[in-house]
Amino acid sequence: MNALSAARPHLQLTPASEGDFEALLALRMAAMRESLTRLGHFDPQRARERLSRGYNPAHTRHILRDGELVGFVVVIPRPRDWLLDHLYIHPSAQGEGIGAWVMRQVLAEADVQAMPMSVTALKHTDATRFYQRHGFILEAEGEWDLYFRRPAHPPSDTD
Repeated sequence: MNALSAARPHLQLTPASEGDFEALLALRMAAMRESLTRLGHFDPQRARERLSRGYNPAHTRHILRDGELVGFVVVIPRPRDWLLDHLYIHPSAQGEGIGAWVMRQVLAEADVQAMPMSVTALKHTDATRFYQRHGFILEAEGEWDLYFRRPAHPPSDTD
C-alpha cells in the first residue's frame, strides 16, 4: 500500500433504519445551517417537518467515512425518473470529495437502470455548481429553488 492509498478514506453507503431519523435530522441541519441562515430561512422546525414528511429508510443510505457517519443520501425511485431528494455532508467532512463520490455511485446506479435523475437545489448555494458538474441541467426555477434533471446515460455495449 502506498502513502496515497493509505491516506485516502474508506467511503461506503449503508442502509438507514427507522431509528436513524434524529441523527440524520441533526446532520441535515448542520449541513444546511450556513446557507439557510445567509438567506434568512433557517428554521429547525421546518427542517424537521421537511425531513419527516418523506423519511423512508428504504430509500435512505448513510454515508460513512472510515466507519463514521458523515452524511446521508436519499434517492426515491419514481416511474419516469429517480429523485435525489437529499444529499447532505456534515460541514466537518465537506471539501473532501465525499459528495462527488456519492454522486458518482448514485448516478451509476441510475444509469444501470437507464433512469434520468431529478434534483431540487436551494438558490444561491454551491449546490448549483455541484449538480451542473455532474451533468444536471437546469429545467425550471421557483421562488427559492432550482430544479435540475440529468438524462439517463445507459451503459453502452462497449463499456
